[in-house]
Amino acid sequence: MDSPTELVIASPMQGTIVSVGVVVGDVVRKGQHVVVIESMKMEHPVDATDSGTVLEVAVAVGQTVQKGEALVRIRTGSVADEHDGVETEVDLDAIRPDLEAVLDRHAIVLDERRPDAVERRRKIGHRTARENVDELCDPGSFVEYGSLAIAAQRRRRPVDELIERTPADGLVAGIGSINGKQAVAMSYDYTVLAGTQGLQNHRKKDRLFELAERLRLPIVFFTEGGGGRPGDTDALGVSGLDCLAFLLFAELSGLVPLIGIANGRCFAGNAAILGCCDVVIATADANIGMGGPAMIEGGGLGVFAPEDIGPMSVQVPNGVVDLTVADEAEAVAVAKRYLAYFQGPVTSWTCGDQRELRSCVPENRLRSYDVRRVIDVLSDDGTVLELRREFGAGMVTALVRVEGRPLGLVANNPSHLGGAIDSDGADKVARFMQLCDAFDLPLLSLCDTPGIMVGPEVETTALVRHVSRLFVTGANLSVPLLTIVLRKGYGLGAQAMAGGSFKAPLFCVAWPTGEFGGMGLEGAVRLGFRRELEAVEEGPERDALFEQLVARAYEHGQALNTASYFEIDDVIDPAESRRWITSLLDSVPKPPRRTAKKRPYIDTW
Repeated sequence: MDSPTELVIASPMQGTIVSVGVVVGDVVRKGQHVVVIESMKMEHPVDATDSGTVLEVAVAVGQTVQKGEALVRIRTGSVADEHDGVETEVDLDAIRPDLEAVLDRHAIVLDERRPDAVERRRKIGHRTARENVDELCDPGSFVEYGSLAIAAQRRRRPVDELIERTPADGLVAGIGSINGKQAVAMSYDYTVLAGTQGLQNHRKKDRLFELAERLRLPIVFFTEGGGGRPGDTDALGVSGLDCLAFLLFAELSGLVPLIGIANGRCFAGNAAILGCCDVVIATADANIGMGGPAMIEGGGLGVFAPEDIGPMSVQVPNGVVDLTVADEAEAVAVAKRYLAYFQGPVTSWTCGDQRELRSCVPENRLRSYDVRRVIDVLSDDGTVLELRREFGAGMVTALVRVEGRPLGLVANNPSHLGGAIDSDGADKVARFMQLCDAFDLPLLSLCDTPGIMVGPEVETTALVRHVSRLFVTGANLSVPLLTIVLRKGYGLGAQAMAGGSFKAPLFCVAWPTGEFGGMGLEGAVRLGFRRELEAVEEGPERDALFEQLVARAYEHGQALNTASYFEIDDVIDPAESRRWITSLLDSVPKPPRRTAKKRPYIDTW
């Protein structure tokens, strides 16, 4: 035992004594509180720095002390303390009352505490919002914002009821990783007031949208719900039209990928959010509309069931929906797959035997074929994700990979109008070009078109304006454009598929089946040689002359002859197509890290 000495415990700060824990004669242990000082509304315990016996208490409750002023005087070394210098063991599993209250509140929002709500979802074959978000995000990565928010209805309903029945104010929102990279995940909760947009969940959207902009995070949003909520009572205002959510979300267009998933009923404001997304994924039983049954009836337009409004039989062929899936599980899988194309290349890939491409286009130049077969063989195995398949049937738009690199791919479909470009097809491709350009995805164009569709009927669709979108969009692309002419490369349609000119792409090559001209061969012969044809009697002789003239035109316009005039860069073995693609992409400098948008926004149509 050390020799006894006196120790003065001094005040570490200026403050007021609020409690004194010892009296003269007490034995104190090292680390024991002797007094508590209040300073700037905070209480600060002062501990004994050694063990000993109290000789003097120099202060009293209510007394103001200065820094360094003596508080307690003790005689050290007069007692033995086997615990001197040993920290008190803390029970790491202990739950204090304050933490218990927090854990109880958080538990309320979990599906386990809401069996009735879960059962309602099960009865209609749907999952809960949290189940969808949990499956979307990598395990354990999701952190939720605003889980303790409740509906802004305190003026009409008890708070305890709001806590139990409106958890998270009907919006699950937070940040997690998807495919190993950070993203924002959000879902309206249809079990809470039919997934409507309330005051607090609008504020939560504002918060997450601002974070997505600041951190450059993509957003995946499950948008099931009935639109704006008229029942909130706690807001100051009249219409709520000064809310920021729609503005902030629309401003993200072209900055970060936006993925919308519709399941069940998606109306009004929820549908507006969905419509702003780059891609719309919808389940087979989804109904999407800018107004639900109540709004339609309120407008005096009749009484309709929700299932009558915007079913997939309407919204898929008209182009509103990009991808249809069977259910929410498949929607999650497809969303993750779609997002992966915008998250960079992969190192593991396989592909089919590229010699199969040599027989994909028939030798008979008039015989149709399946261009999707070409795309499947040309791309890495299992990487083709086609968008808007049932809309604009004359065009194919798809995300693909070649040697792991993500690409956008557009192609004419010779099985529809012979590959001619109509208004819907032009809109489809022009919008897809914007999407790829905004997020630095190179574009591969597979051209097989007789040109732009013609005729009085197609002109009623505002064709002149719609097809011109291909020219103004293609001419202003900043990403690499690569063009392969599979067979027909005629007129303005072929130029549109090449960004406006055969010299616009990084390369414009043809397969041996390629043929070129200012317009389709048959039409060109009928127009250019009308006088010669009319000079021959109608019948076999005229038909023979026509075929002779067409054959001559084909010989002049075939790929090998066109390449000899250097109108195209080369005629290649179809099996060499991937080598051309990868070689040219290897030559392109990596795009600089963007600090702002490349495009003001991506056209929603």
